[in-house]
Amino acid sequence: MATPLTPAQLLAALRAEGVTVVEHPGWRTHHRNHTGAWGPVNGVMIHHTVSTGTRSTVSLCHRGYSQLPGPLCHGVIAKDGTVHLVGGGRANHAGGGDPNVLRAVVDESYGEKPPAPREHQGSAGAVDGNARFYGFECVNLGDGIDPWPAAQLEAVERASAALCRAHGWGAKSVIGHREWSDHKVDPRGFAMPDLRARIAGRLDKATPPPKPTPTPTPTPTPAKPKPKPRYQPFPGAAFFKSRPSSPIVTAMGRRLVAEGCSAYRIGPGPRWSEADRLSYAAWQRKLGFRGADADGWPGRTSWNALKVPYTA
Repeated sequence: MATPLTPAQLLAALRAEGVTVVEHPGWRTHHRNHTGAWGPVNGVMIHHTVSTGTRSTVSLCHRGYSQLPGPLCHGVIAKDGTVHLVGGGRANHAGGGDPNVLRAVVDESYGEKPPAPREHQGSAGAVDGNARFYGFECVNLGDGIDPWPAAQLEAVERASAALCRAHGWGAKSVIGHREWSDHKVDPRGFAMPDLRARIAGRLDKATPPPKPTPTPTPTPTPAKPKPKPRYQPFPGAAFFKSRPSSPIVTAMGRRLVAEGCSAYRIGPGPRWSEADRLSYAAWQRKLGFRGADADGWPGRTSWNALKVPYTA
């Protein structure tokens, strides 16, 4: 279980994963928190919209309709792969679902698929999915014919991985609406186990690809691919509050300077200083954090977005 990300943290996590994001006006304070719990969160739920057109779909998912007020999700994933954020808290997207599925998601204990759901909105044993899941609505008619462009599926993968990475979840924390409620059929047009496999691969970037078996041919040896950049893992908030002297602080400061967030007169250097804190606060504000969330003390989401080079 986890505390839901703040809107600023959600935005930063998506951008750190390379998601193209559009912020719908007012999305940060648009939610249904007054109607029920928001959190603890346990996973991500994927839907299709049964609609066409990005603008009209985003508008509908933001405002909702008379029987179901908006927001109807946290983000709308368009055909071109853009994620339009429409809700910053509890959203009307999941409804009631099966507690056995929730347990399997929390434990990430299932195989290829979670157990088949046997509950739905209004049934006696249903649990509230709106409190427990982030939701993404994907623009698609859901008829099995309307295509899923590669850019859209990649955005579903990246957005889901972003939230899993932010909370320390695995790919089995991502399910489809039809895997939650026995009254639902979405998303239709791709297989959720395939999506989870793609998310797992993205989350497991540290695993090197298998080396190709060399062939005894006289052809020249191909040039080795450039290694992927390796970034410094988040060392924890306590590391910085101990005011360390470390090459990690120097590497962080250089990245802050590169991002135009420098408050340094001299440096940066290895000893944590007030200039480091002020520079990092500028970086947090650049990501969209405000108030206490932009106090200059590094957190995991903003650190992952900064991409500090690994220091041995």
